[in-house]
Amino acid sequence: MMRTRTKKGGGKQKIILPPDLPPEIADDEIEVSDEDLEFVHHNKDYAGFVSRLDTQSITKHVTRVADVKEDALEAIYERRLKKKQLQKEQEVDKLEVDRVDALPVKTLDGTLVYRTVPKASKQSESNLNEEEEKEDDKEGTGVFKLTKAEKRAKLKKGRKEAKKQGKEVVVAPEVEQTPQAAALAEVKEDLTAEEAFENKKRKIAELGTALLSDPESNIKSLNEFLLLCKDDNHPIVKLGLLSLLAIFKDIIPGYRIRLPTEKELQMKVSKDVKKMRFYESTLLSSYKAYLQKLSALVNVPSFQHVAIRCLCSLLDAAPHFNFRESLLGVVVRNISSQDDVVRRLCSSAIKSLFTNEGKHGGELTGEAVRLIADHVKAYNCQLHPDTIEVFLSLSFYEDLGRSHKEDPKNRVKPKRGRKRKNFDDASQLPENDKKRSKRETMSKIREEVEADYKSVAYTPDITERRRMQTETLSAVFATYFRILKHTVATVASSEANAGGSHPLLAPCLRGLGKFSHLIDLDFMSDLISHLRRLAYGCDSSEKASGKSLTVSERLQCCIVAFKVMKSNLDALNVDLQDFFIQLYNIILEYRPGRDQGEVLAEALKIMLCEDRQHDMQKAAAFVKRLATFSLCFGSAEAMAALVTLKHLLQKNVKCRNLLENDAGGGSVSGSIAKYHPYASDPNLSGALASVLWELNLLVKHYHPAVSTMATGISNMNVTHDQFFFSNVSPIQAFNDLSHELESLTPPTDSSKSTGKKKGSGSFKSAGVQSSIDTTPVDEDMLKNKLSEHFTLLRDIKENQRLMSELDHTKHSLKLYEEYKQQKGKAKSTKSKKINAKLT
Repeated sequence: MMRTRTKKGGGKQKIILPPDLPPEIADDEIEVSDEDLEFVHHNKDYAGFVSRLDTQSITKHVTRVADVKEDALEAIYERRLKKKQLQKEQEVDKLEVDRVDALPVKTLDGTLVYRTVPKASKQSESNLNEEEEKEDDKEGTGVFKLTKAEKRAKLKKGRKEAKKQGKEVVVAPEVEQTPQAAALAEVKEDLTAEEAFENKKRKIAELGTALLSDPESNIKSLNEFLLLCKDDNHPIVKLGLLSLLAIFKDIIPGYRIRLPTEKELQMKVSKDVKKMRFYESTLLSSYKAYLQKLSALVNVPSFQHVAIRCLCSLLDAAPHFNFRESLLGVVVRNISSQDDVVRRLCSSAIKSLFTNEGKHGGELTGEAVRLIADHVKAYNCQLHPDTIEVFLSLSFYEDLGRSHKEDPKNRVKPKRGRKRKNFDDASQLPENDKKRSKRETMSKIREEVEADYKSVAYTPDITERRRMQTETLSAVFATYFRILKHTVATVASSEANAGGSHPLLAPCLRGLGKFSHLIDLDFMSDLISHLRRLAYGCDSSEKASGKSLTVSERLQCCIVAFKVMKSNLDALNVDLQDFFIQLYNIILEYRPGRDQGEVLAEALKIMLCEDRQHDMQKAAAFVKRLATFSLCFGSAEAMAALVTLKHLLQKNVKCRNLLENDAGGGSVSGSIAKYHPYASDPNLSGALASVLWELNLLVKHYHPAVSTMATGISNMNVTHDQFFFSNVSPIQAFNDLSHELESLTPPTDSSKSTGKKKGSGSFKSAGVQSSIDTTPVDEDMLKNKLSEHFTLLRDIKENQRLMSELDHTKHSLKLYEEYKQQKGKAKSTKSKKINAKLT
């Protein structure tokens, strides 16, 4: 709407006014139909906000001229025009501020207006601001008063500008930050990080203490523990894992948790039962999450040791609890790890599982053996020996072969008077259907309770234990036979390197030797044939010169064959002549630094000392070969060979003719075969035609025990002292002297060190005395002297390091002083030149 008004000068001015309001209608004249009322009633939810609108503020905001008369409105517009003209005149004399330093102001028209700075003095500027504020106050009383929303927007905008200006002020000095300030900032960051670390440690301690003191009330704290295990700080994660390990070991119950079914959850139970269900479900879910976290951290190098330690500790402490199969699977997968710490922890956990079967009832033993067997099969027998070394910790009970009926504990006792008790009436009338159904229900409930108790108590009967033991034993022997077949195949194909392609053979042979009495007779022939081929080191048909098996492994094959024969002496009829031939040839292939002397001593004990009566030719061949062996090696090996030689001469009296010095081995009737020292068969060596001249050299041996033993053997035909019938075994002889090779000091009491019985005897009891002083050494005094010595050496090295650092510091200070002097001289010369120019 437009109006015109006449100015004083006679001109006309156009004024734009807002449109007129609609005509007001009285309330009595408004007609409302029934349909309108019905529509409003049905749509109350949509039209309810209309009644809550503030019509007065809306009218003021939209019209901006409410309650203002026409003359006053024209005065307002004139004042605004004068103000705009004055601002335009002043902008000519103002300087525009740089657009980078100040933000523009957007007017209602959409134009951007940048700030300007007046050239006038501060006093005129202040006067102008006061006038503008007065005018604003005047206008504020009228139409142009700001609303609350506009005031909030203006305040927020002012705060943003203040923050930006503050940031610009703060950023400027950071560019020129000094090294001292940077170092101080780093120290502050370290302090804050250390405080956060201490706070987390304190929180872990508080949560752990609360859980251990009252686990049922604070079971929710396990979730907070699991969140701490996801922290970015590695020490906090390790501390949280170890703390959770201690907590779970303490709060895990002695039974396996069974979560309630859907039907059981719908039943009404007491508050205590609800609390117990919540406790068990929370514990089980947290335990599962903890195991998943450990399984994931096993593959992380920085957390591998901690994760494996926690898993092995849980398997050892709670093998009866839930998720034990997954826990056992992770441990078995890492039992052949290249890391020695991981492998040792896993092996110890599996051994503890085998020796403490009372914790899990023997079920986990069979599961662990099956997993190891599958692991060996998957990797084609190319694993660390510790993988099957754990089988040696197994214990099998032979008395489980007795039937369940023969066990007096399981014998069913006759029930007396049961029929009389079941009748309530004295007339001995038959029960009705109701009582019969009640009795059947009670018997079913009793059977279910007994089954649940049996499953929780983990006490299987004799039949179940025998079944589990049979499955475990079959898995063990299946693994052993697979290793033997693989080794035979690699040796026969000549693709094996010495000791490199069959790492599991040595523990396999030791296990077969230990459990030889439990091997089924159906597998004996195949087992002996495989051992015979391995004892040759190649296929028996090839006789290859290059053998891939070591001397110790071939000796182990001979030992296992004799143990199997000894355990099944009545059922077997096997010729072991090939194993004697291999032992006769292996004796000369033995090397002290390369092969194991204990294995050779054990082979001599089992095959020669504990065997039945030998053939005279074979016994003489071994006597001659052992005498030659005693000249070539150290005192321990020589003593083991001489003890075996003594046993052979005791059993075979005719072989003592070798102690005579005349040609032909003494007065032996019949034709004497010629001696063949390089024969491979002991029966064809003709050892009876030789003389034990080696004993004359062994009498002068450097070790007094060997010298005394050789003297006693050479005088066996002259004297019959009881010394020659002592029960010293080759293994005991080797162990007595193996640790005394450098000092040449035999042990003072071999019976204590070896742990044998009193009747076994020793070198000292046999009369062997040493001329060397065998007084015991005070270990505490020796430790103190060594500690003082190494402490002194460490102090000397530390002093040398400090002296070198002191010399370096002195040299640096000297150079700095010289630099300052040169700089001072340069300044003085420069000032002199300047003064000269000025003058």
